[in-house]
Amino acid sequence: MIDHDGLFKKLLTTFFVEFLALFFPQMRGELDEGALHFLDKEFFTDLATGERREADIVVQAKFRQQDSFFIINIENQGDPRDFNQRLFFYFAHLYQKFRLPVYPIAVFYGKAPKQQLADFHRMEFADGVVLDFRFRVVQLNRLNWRDFVRHKNPVASALMARMKIAPAERPFVKLECLRLMASLKIDRARLKLISVFVDTYLNLTAEEEQIFQAELAKIEPRKKEKIMEFTTSWERQGIEKGIKQGVKQGVKQGVKQGKQEGALKLILPQLKRRVGTLTPALRKRVERLSLAQLERLGVALLDFSDLTDLTDWLARRDV
Repeated sequence: MIDHDGLFKKLLTTFFVEFLALFFPQMRGELDEGALHFLDKEFFTDLATGERREADIVVQAKFRQQDSFFIINIENQGDPRDFNQRLFFYFAHLYQKFRLPVYPIAVFYGKAPKQQLADFHRMEFADGVVLDFRFRVVQLNRLNWRDFVRHKNPVASALMARMKIAPAERPFVKLECLRLMASLKIDRARLKLISVFVDTYLNLTAEEEQIFQAELAKIEPRKKEKIMEFTTSWERQGIEKGIKQGVKQGVKQGVKQGKQEGALKLILPQLKRRVGTLTPALRKRVERLSLAQLERLGVALLDFSDLTDLTDWLARRDV
């Protein structure tokens, strides 16, 4: 299964300031960027159930041009049930522990519900309210990806892949994510993080891939070349191997063969870890896959749990 929380935590930790700039610009303006301290492994225990939870992102921050500090807590959530109360418990724990103001943010990445989620936890009696806890909300399934296309922000280029997208728009959104990535001036490691995020949430079908490639072909050559750099790691390794083989076999043939061998070299061990040892017949079916199919399998296998998942995936592609 996809580690949604892990992916979001990695993205928002890496691009923490950019996330605030995109969704909470006023708070970003009050922040001293040079005085951020990420607090690792803040745990919370439910005294009723004994369940132990770890906060996603907790940062000690400093107000700009002031000697006062505060805490920012970002929680990524797919299922909003009972989350408001839990976020209040996190808030109370952090406030009690650090004795600093706490700025709580919830990022909802689930596809449901579609209606606006509440941004409060309230306790009320007949004679009045005794608790009215408020927090900030980013509900991705209510955000239109088109509103973020022109934001030259790495968080926008990634999170568009998880926003409100009509099924027919998926290939176009992926292209826009990569187009935006191509305009960013950041290092390759962080570009790779965004690329993995986009590939995970916009894993295109064969039909969608054809549309994507057709739209990519329409782009101005220099921009297209930049977008094409965002390939998977196994393809890049395969290209290098193919170029070496090309000295003897012909450059074109060597590059093509090297890509496929590079993909197989990385995918087969991942499959073994996910679903167990492949039978000889099943291994041959995987080895017959085209490079494009191997690339799609490399993303799809993140959701595999046994051999049945692999055989079903191959059967759907008549392999």
